[in-house]
Amino acid sequence: MPRILKQHPAHRDDIGDLITRRPVPGPAVEQLDPFLFLNHHGPQVYPQHNHGLPFGPHPHRGFETVTFILQGELSHLDSGGHESIITAGGVQWMTAGSGLVHAELSPESFKQTGGALEILQLWVNLPARLKWVAPAYVGLQHQDIPVIKADAGRVKVNLVSGAFEGHQGPIQSLTDVTLMTVSFKQGGEIHLPTPPGRQVFFYVVGGQLQVDGEAAQPWHLIELGEQGETVHLAALTDSQIIFGHATPIDEPVFSHGPFVMTTREEIIQAIEDYQKGLFGSLP
Repeated sequence: MPRILKQHPAHRDDIGDLITRRPVPGPAVEQLDPFLFLNHHGPQVYPQHNHGLPFGPHPHRGFETVTFILQGELSHLDSGGHESIITAGGVQWMTAGSGLVHAELSPESFKQTGGALEILQLWVNLPARLKWVAPAYVGLQHQDIPVIKADAGRVKVNLVSGAFEGHQGPIQSLTDVTLMTVSFKQGGEIHLPTPPGRQVFFYVVGGQLQVDGEAAQPWHLIELGEQGETVHLAALTDSQIIFGHATPIDEPVFSHGPFVMTTREEIIQAIEDYQKGLFGSLP
């Protein structure tokens, strides 16, 4: 039985002048429980005196956002009082929980000087028992994230959450989610964990790899079969992936725009609460 069950292409869905690809949800995959949504912005180069990213103030409730800044920089501001500017190689992990308003914009310095930009944003669901936790935010710069080298340095694992090879990521996930980015030099190889009973999330950001000897295409979400506790990756070119695993929640998912709950009634409540100003506001 082949290890790759299916490869789901990321579909272009640009937002203004921001190049955007979305592998999930897609025509053949609604979610990989608890991983709900991935936007891949860029790669592209912004000119000087640009308008920056278009993600002004907007609400969220019921899940977490994990944002990987691969190139460029990203500012964060939310109604819980959290504020940061994260540069290339860093990560923003936000727990929307009971609800907040946030903005993800380009800092003034980036709008003035321009430059390369590539960002991934992943939505991770929360179970019903945790959808009402207090909102939280952690901004990590590149130097805050442990780098585990393999194959004589030809592979580098940037471990954001969970454990890998005796190392622990700096984020303590509420639901024991393991997430990492992995970069390969051509010819680099590594075995990554695929624990039984866990949902694996694997997206090829760029480059060409082989997965247990099968070709994996760039800009594709790779759905793996369950056999084996590890998967062997070998890079045919310089490559980068986002990889992780988590226990499926196995609960109903009702989503509407920026809200992800377990019932339609909770969605209606979220809209009403936001309209009443209960999510707070930005300064």
